[in-house]
Amino acid sequence: MGKTEIKSRRVIVAEDEGLIRLDIVETLKSAGFDVIAECDNGEAAVEKALELEPDLCVFDVKMPKMDGITAAEKILKELSCAVVMLTAFSQTELVERARDAGAMAYVVKPFTPAELLPAVEIALHRQHEILAMENEIADLTERFETRKIVDRAKGLLMERMGMPESEAFRWIQKTSMDRRLSMREVAEAVIDQVAEK
Repeated sequence: MGKTEIKSRRVIVAEDEGLIRLDIVETLKSAGFDVIAECDNGEAAVEKALELEPDLCVFDVKMPKMDGITAAEKILKELSCAVVMLTAFSQTELVERARDAGAMAYVVKPFTPAELLPAVEIALHRQHEILAMENEIADLTERFETRKIVDRAKGLLMERMGMPESEAFRWIQKTSMDRRLSMREVAEAVIDQVAEK
């Protein structure tokens, strides 16, 4: 599998210190990010994130009204996005709280663009991997459900119509192609029709 490029780069920045926030925003913009909102407290950050559905949140840990970790927790209960936490403190307890809240990277202030940008890219990449895994799980679950339904329909055709297993499967497959339906749709129709008799 080749390297997949992450195209979504919409960001919300929440930092209560104006100069630091400006610095973060400029750093992200010059690296090609689309900063869609800037906030100076955690409550506003949650409100904006739920409204705008960003791909990435860059939040300071210590903010008025609601701290960045609590804000991240609230957002991640509703949305799937990458989170980078910023803090002047590298205490183990804070790092663990941020990690448990769903933060994917943690940057200690003062930081340079050379420290912030790799953390942001790592967080986005991890988020991309999580989404890919969730999609793969959903796809496998869908295929497993389809297989169960096709097997049930096959069993009904064998039992009620006296078809051998291979013929029952071929009939479902051929009907699927002839009618331009998925095998699952044909199997569901068989179950509906045959199970009623």
